[in-house]
Amino acid sequence: MPSETLIDPIRTLAALATQKKTKEIDMNMTVLTHPAPDFTTPDFGAIKSKQNAAWSSGDYAKIGVTLQITGEELAEAADPAPGSSVLDVAAGNGNATLAFARRWCEVTSTDYVESLLEGGRKRAEADGLDVAFQIADAEDLPFADASFDLVVSTFGVMFTPNQQKSAAEMIRACRSGGKIAMANWTPDSFIGALFKTLGRHVPPPAGVASPALWGNRDWIEEQFSSDAQDITMKLKSFNFRYRSPAHFIEFFRVFYGPVRKAFIALDKAGQVALYKDILDTVNRFNLATDGSMIAPSEYAEIIVTKR
Repeated sequence: MPSETLIDPIRTLAALATQKKTKEIDMNMTVLTHPAPDFTTPDFGAIKSKQNAAWSSGDYAKIGVTLQITGEELAEAADPAPGSSVLDVAAGNGNATLAFARRWCEVTSTDYVESLLEGGRKRAEADGLDVAFQIADAEDLPFADASFDLVVSTFGVMFTPNQQKSAAEMIRACRSGGKIAMANWTPDSFIGALFKTLGRHVPPPAGVASPALWGNRDWIEEQFSSDAQDITMKLKSFNFRYRSPAHFIEFFRVFYGPVRKAFIALDKAGQVALYKDILDTVNRFNLATDGSMIAPSEYAEIIVTKR
């Protein structure tokens, strides 16, 4: 039976000390392809309820704040005019929100996890930025058609279960000639590999595709090309820097909802196996040679200009 008690990471690390070091990254990793048709109709409402509980269970803000540079770079790539109206979808604790607000945009920051929005609000107040915050479901945005000059998301909208619906909502909320700007982890990235590892131990709900599809060029073009006059996709990299691989795993186990929930869903033996597999995944990507962790994770910086 699953246990609410998490394993002791120190003892687990000691038990794994004799494990062989994993091989270098295979540069010929298989490119993600579309999954085989699944005729199961997911209960998206139930799935979103569980996701909300997962994201609320840790403290994603402690993870998200380390990614601030990706929001700043996305804002630069989007090149907004001062005074532009911006909708941040699945904003989390507000990395893109703050970046666009710093460029004199009128930002509405949305998420369906209230505690994350509250964290974003505190950050905006601390920086003296005027931002509107609103609870919103990325699959059913409470805004009229063509309401915003830019609709943006950094590692947020990609985690919605009904991916086609959330893509359509971003398009709908953006005005003609406006931009949809996103930063999404790619299938073969470090974070893509982490989610594959989690999925081997705690399978995702039937009928729900990988979030990493949002970092796949073919899938992005399939969702957005009919409404786009231009799509650019630039591959970039973010370095996850931690004191050690063990520090990374413990930090994510405590604060990153999906990882925390995966550990809680397993019994002790399952938790030990998951810990080992995450450690192996980290070691495949880790460039540090001093016992610390520097794991580059590829992501796609995407700008869609709406027709």
